[in-house]
Amino acid sequence: MPLQPLALGSALDENLTLHSTLCRREAGAFQKAVQSGDDVIVACTQETRLFAELAQQTEGATSVIKFVNIRETGGWSKDAGQASAKIAALLALAHLPDAEPVPTVTYKSAGRLLIIGPLDAAERAAELVSDALDVTLFSLGAGSKGGLQERRYPVLAGQIGQLTGWLGAFELNWTRSNPIDLDLCTRCNACLSACPEGAIGFDYQIDMNLCQSHRACVKVCGVAGAIDFSREPEALSEKFDLVLDLRATPAFTQHALPQGYFRWDGQDSRTLLQLRSLVGEFEKPKFFNYKQKLCAHSRNNTVGCSACIDVCSASAISSEKNRQQIKVNPNLCVGCGACTTVCPTGAISYAYPRPAEQGTKIKTLLTTYAKAGGKHAALLLHSQEAGTRLLGDLGRRARLDPAIRGVPARVMPLGLFHTASTGLELWLSSVAYGASQVWVLMTGEEAPQYREAVRAQMDVAQAILTGLGFSGEHFRLLEAKDARDLAALDVQLQAMPAQGVAQPAGFAVQADKRATLELALDHLMAQAPATMVTAVKLLKVEVIALPAASPLGALAINKEACTLCLSCVSACPASALQDNAERPQLRFIEKNCVQCGLCVTTCPENALALVPQLRLTAQRKESVVINEMQPYACIRCSKPFGTLKAIESMLGKLAGHAMFQGAAANRLKMCSDCRVIDIYSADNEVKISDIR
Repeated sequence: MPLQPLALGSALDENLTLHSTLCRREAGAFQKAVQSGDDVIVACTQETRLFAELAQQTEGATSVIKFVNIRETGGWSKDAGQASAKIAALLALAHLPDAEPVPTVTYKSAGRLLIIGPLDAAERAAELVSDALDVTLFSLGAGSKGGLQERRYPVLAGQIGQLTGWLGAFELNWTRSNPIDLDLCTRCNACLSACPEGAIGFDYQIDMNLCQSHRACVKVCGVAGAIDFSREPEALSEKFDLVLDLRATPAFTQHALPQGYFRWDGQDSRTLLQLRSLVGEFEKPKFFNYKQKLCAHSRNNTVGCSACIDVCSASAISSEKNRQQIKVNPNLCVGCGACTTVCPTGAISYAYPRPAEQGTKIKTLLTTYAKAGGKHAALLLHSQEAGTRLLGDLGRRARLDPAIRGVPARVMPLGLFHTASTGLELWLSSVAYGASQVWVLMTGEEAPQYREAVRAQMDVAQAILTGLGFSGEHFRLLEAKDARDLAALDVQLQAMPAQGVAQPAGFAVQADKRATLELALDHLMAQAPATMVTAVKLLKVEVIALPAASPLGALAINKEACTLCLSCVSACPASALQDNAERPQLRFIEKNCVQCGLCVTTCPENALALVPQLRLTAQRKESVVINEMQPYACIRCSKPFGTLKAIESMLGKLAGHAMFQGAAANRLKMCSDCRVIDIYSADNEVKISDIR
């Protein structure tokens, strides 16, 4: 692996010393460095454990140690000789401070385990964990072998109604309706011998489809009193910390299961090892921030955007339309960030790391690469575990297989907690910072809806860049699950660069999603190729059509249907629709529109439709009148109080109504003040006091 300390040091603005055996003969240099108190960057991840042990054994070691892989991701490729710029970028990325701490979500588990399944299988599983956990069984029949004669664990039975919750807070609701009470049953087996139909099995429950009401079992169970056919069904509930589900049809079917809930087929011992370790208090990051005032989910009990609810693979997000918001359960959230990617407003944002921190990483990576002389950077976003492992495997294969080239020198890998956690605004910002392409590597661990959501967002991003005149494919979803896919992945990574910006942007990613998106769009529009600029000027190209998933767009209005009731204005969560206090007008600011659809679903005349697009002219940021009407003047005081079309429509609808005839019909043509005056001044008005 060729390394150039002088070139790397110049790109990083520091003096670098090259060590080739830092974990062996030159370990003293490492120990001296960790005694300095400054952050120490070790460009090797293979010997992480060894370096950590060396630091612990070094007296006076106070430095923070960070590790970065420059070998498999750059040095071990066929074009390693051109990888200096990438190595400099990876080292600069490692220099960044850790992200600010985020609030945590706490789980408390006392080890109360519920095992659901056939009694024989449940008891076998219980044998493997009962020394560490407090086990309760829920029997779903005897199984092929039946239960043990010795009753070692509490056994529940009946009809399961619902299982809800998460680690430390599961609640099981079931109905007990069988004549045999398992708490009283001594498992003497007398009832099994006495039953002429064989309706009682070794799960000590009566199969009511076989029972012919001989009641011989009741007689032989006289002492224990466990069998009572007159017992009413009883609804019960109990709480557990952990659940092991042996059923073919489990309680939870979503892709991301709740913490503390496990499925087991009787084979994988790792599941039981995980269960045994889940006793105590545990914490995880609170992965999201939610700002209700930005949310476009609901207004006036009308639902608009439900993108986050639809995409969540953990069933952690639900609707509270009566409160004009969504509700995110932090205990169920697994931190995928897909909800933040599809959210058009930024009401829900990713916090692990925060958008500004993620933006700093991307900007540092790309600007350092360019400073070191790198060209046509491709940003490769991957998961921190499976994605990192695949890239490591690819780098090692490149050392041994002449046909495998490895991670190209221009490809900048960046690990994410989850590959669905970035979206349109960060991808476009990456291109604005100088990236030629943005690729997302998915490894099969993601929920299917995440892949579709990322693809949809990429279609929007690509449509914007193509519409602006940038040639080539800028966004791509790469998929690889294991070593069998490495050859195909290697070929995809060799793709030709797409056209990027001539001048990289200098803006910083903002906490507000829409603000970041606008900064990126402004820079990309300013950097649009000359051919596109000419087309805008000469051919009057003003609009780029975008796919339906776009958070950018305009409104089409049917002026014939619209009565200018302005219900859409009150429904709009982004102030894209506005009225005019001086005259009957409906105004629209395209820049503010998030395409949530609340105005469309609210409009009583069905006069509005969403138009996904990006307007290239300054009009996009201006308030534009999209409909206006002649005002209707009160027939009594001449004050305008509505639109001519709205009042005429109302008069037409109520013309045949008995309550609005004669003088009452004229009141519909009056403003609210005059209407009250006319009612109280009318001589022939029937008063409530006149009714006997």
